[in-house]
Amino acid sequence: MPTFKRFEEIIAWQLARELCKEIYRISQETGLCRDFKLRDQINASSGSIMDNIAEGHGRGGNKEFIQFLEVAHASGAETQSQLYRLLDKDYIQKDEFDRLYQLAGRAKKAIIELIKYLSGSDLRGPRFK
Repeated sequence: MPTFKRFEEIIAWQLARELCKEIYRISQETGLCRDFKLRDQINASSGSIMDNIAEGHGRGGNKEFIQFLEVAHASGAETQSQLYRLLDKDYIQKDEFDRLYQLAGRAKKAIIELIKYLSGSDLRGPRFK
């Protein structure tokens, strides 16, 4: 796995951004726009995935990066749970639920792969060069 100079190069961040954009679109185009609490919760949790990846990368040390990746992973699970609420309230159909749930799952998998890589690496991060 290569060294990332910018967080935008990280596949997990790219997937999380795609998910976040889709969630925002739904929050504007469906009845979710009037369910303020759920709308705000799912926008926050999906945004938290990409934001924690970026923040962890910006810390400059692998241990801190891993901690932020773990938070990002948990935010992915939170978003998946909230997708069930969107489905149950008929804000999205089953096919859209499946697509978004899988996208969140792909982001979570990429985060886990990055955690494994960083955990097994002798590199401590750019801050320690």
